Amino acid sequence: MPADLFSPTKLGSIALKNRIVMAPLTRNRAGKGNVPQPINAEYYAQRASAGLIITEATPISPTAHGYPATPGIHEPEQVEGWKLVTKAVHDKGGKIVLQLWHVGRISHPSLQPGNALPVAPSAIKPAGQAFTYEGLQDFVTPRALAIEELPGIVADYAQATRNALEAGFDGVEIHAANGYLLDQFLRDSTNRRTDEYGGSIENRTRLLLEVTQAVVDVAGADRVGVRISPLNPFNDISDSNPQALFNHVADSLSPFGLAYLHVVEGGMGGGDIPPFDFSALRRHFKGGYIANLGYDKAKGNAAIASGHADAVAYGSLYIANPDLVERFQQDAPLNTPDQATFYGGDAKGYTDYPTLQG
Repeated sequence: MPADLFSPTKLGSIALKNRIVMAPLTRNRAGKGNVPQPINAEYYAQRASAGLIITEATPISPTAHGYPATPGIHEPEQVEGWKLVTKAVHDKGGKIVLQLWHVGRISHPSLQPGNALPVAPSAIKPAGQAFTYEGLQDFVTPRALAIEELPGIVADYAQATRNALEAGFDGVEIHAANGYLLDQFLRDSTNRRTDEYGGSIENRTRLLLEVTQAVVDVAGADRVGVRISPLNPFNDISDSNPQALFNHVADSLSPFGLAYLHVVEGGMGGGDIPPFDFSALRRHFKGGYIANLGYDKAKGNAAIASGHADAVAYGSLYIANPDLVERFQQDAPLNTPDQATFYGGDAKGYTDYPTLQG
């Protein structure tokens, strides 16, 4: 029998009861001080039949924030809040990893300590607007990080990993996708540096590899994944040669022996999408491969049966269907996600979607 979405597998040392992954989904429902709350624990526990849950993107430091009410992993109170989540998921037999996030330039002074400028590889203003507590506000031109600041960024990832393990997570995922800080370093549209962190593909990959090494040193490679999005124009980002860049990224990450590479296989939110061979990443990266974007049950089963992916991550379907695994197993109808309640708010559109049991 060929493997399918319901077959068990292992990603590094993380044993999955099935290959259906809950993708990271920002929901903006943390409490005061960006602390996870009991309602967050309820939300994740409802979805614990997934083979693996990847948490919403979680800022690693006070300067890593770029949106209201996103739960952090840099303060003791946040660690205690996340313990509620991991216990609730583990009590239901689930596995959960925390996604480590630094937004870089995709922020606003009102979200930064002391109303400081957001930081980035280069002082290039993104198009668009920031989500703030006062509503949408135009992005500002960020401050380019000095080279002597980069070890501190790396150290923040390492400390956030220690905090995640203290909070009881089964592992961590490094967010290097969707136009945020590590992705900004990777791309030649956002990285115009002239030091050893800019210019060539090798130089632009350097910070990601330093972060990966620091996180691996804390957690062990078999509990670490990395997420990339080679074609996603989200947050006003692009690259002149994404295939060469991300083939190199996959090659460079392979020697770490990571649990997985998590790939957003396309673009979110429009924009011109150049051709790209995602199967090349599968060949260049020696390790688990999680495919994401636009998959349904049939496409997910086909990706696994063909060997394209080891697991498949589902996003908006998991917002509306806490029992997505059971619905797929029974070919049951799926709830429709309510986009009006995706970001912020209370239990409505968060913990109140019906399951097959009612």
